[in-house]
Amino acid sequence: MSVEMQKIISLCKRRGFIYQDSEIYGGLGSVWDYGPLGVELKNNVKRIWWQSVVYERDDMEGLDSAILMHPDTWKASGHVASFKDLLIDCKDCKKRFKQEEVEESKCPECGGRLGSPKYFNLMFKTYIGSVEDRQSQIYLRPETAQGIFVDFSHIVDSTRRKLPFGIAQIGKAFRNEITTGNFTFRAREFEMMEIEYFVRPQEAQEWHEYWIEERLNWYKRFGIKEGNLRVREHTKKELAHYARACYDIEYRFPFGWGELEGLANRTDYDLSRHSELSGKDLSFFDEESKERIVPYVIEPSAGVDRSFLAFLIDAYREEEVRGEKRVVLGLHRDLAPIKVAVFPLLRNRPQLVRLAKEITHQLRGSYKVVYDDTASIGRLYRRQDEVGTLYCITIDVKSLSDKKVTVRDRDSMLQDRVAITQLKKYLDDKLK
Repeated sequence: MSVEMQKIISLCKRRGFIYQDSEIYGGLGSVWDYGPLGVELKNNVKRIWWQSVVYERDDMEGLDSAILMHPDTWKASGHVASFKDLLIDCKDCKKRFKQEEVEESKCPECGGRLGSPKYFNLMFKTYIGSVEDRQSQIYLRPETAQGIFVDFSHIVDSTRRKLPFGIAQIGKAFRNEITTGNFTFRAREFEMMEIEYFVRPQEAQEWHEYWIEERLNWYKRFGIKEGNLRVREHTKKELAHYARACYDIEYRFPFGWGELEGLANRTDYDLSRHSELSGKDLSFFDEESKERIVPYVIEPSAGVDRSFLAFLIDAYREEEVRGEKRVVLGLHRDLAPIKVAVFPLLRNRPQLVRLAKEITHQLRGSYKVVYDDTASIGRLYRRQDEVGTLYCITIDVKSLSDKKVTVRDRDSMLQDRVAITQLKKYLDDKLK
């Protein structure tokens, strides 16, 4: 990997992709804000995922479940009992470490005295209602999957789906991670894109293999280089309490290989546990076998923030053009935060400025368009290259007479002279 992580972090802050949350107060650790360009790229990641897994398929429904759920949800799922880290406190510097981070009997930070290991639940607690007591305690969800499971029977009744079928959801999740870092890779507040795909038990392995290939191809389709992706099987020691098998799609980040998406065979664990604890029957009548079964679940679970970061890193490149360094984000056209930028060649010519603003106004509404006249044309091009803008349109003096503009392509830097009346069609054809 040629790009340094520090260059990505600098670009994100400087150009408005990602900011440290609450930075004016010193920042809140491992919590991040997405700036003007960041929110566009993040929304594009979510949009292409939804397009791919919901709109382009005939076996998927969507859901947007609540962040706050009945606390028994997390007892049934196993999170109250199992979602814990074994931690050790330093009595001197007061810092906290995971047990596997402590190799000797002294603090790895200050060399001080260590306390006894204690279990620490990773879920954020809060309270519902006016009284803060144990009866009113609830959790911020650590995953979005449980919302799908508790609504399973409602969705089946509403849609009359037959097996196999899936339910897709994008939403926020929260984990009180002790070990964070590597920029947005491991954060306490993050967003997930999850599918719970319900299948007959005897077909689970086949569908598990299918979804691994399907999701791997999705990353390639939208620009991730094949050499920067790999699939890794979990060892038995790594498997979650609900999983029979699990594979990770990993990306080669500058800091090493890291998980982009987990694909687990959750068996019938979740539906069975919720049926047991709630007393509600969550089985499914299978028309094919004419019997009631509890479906197995294949779960492709991707991180929005990690996907964002991988797409950004993979698109970053530096090259030399006429003796000068050019930084380019070669993002896929569906991911680029800005599709078109419009410039007047001379900002001290009112006629050029007026025409440039008219063209900007005409193009808005179809895709993200920006107007800029705050620098020389060469510098304006470089600014837009650095944030991945696909096309730059320059209005020059000749445009006033021939009614044409110059359109520059980000990647090839080739330029076309296009009639203003044909500009919208030209761009629509390019951006399809």
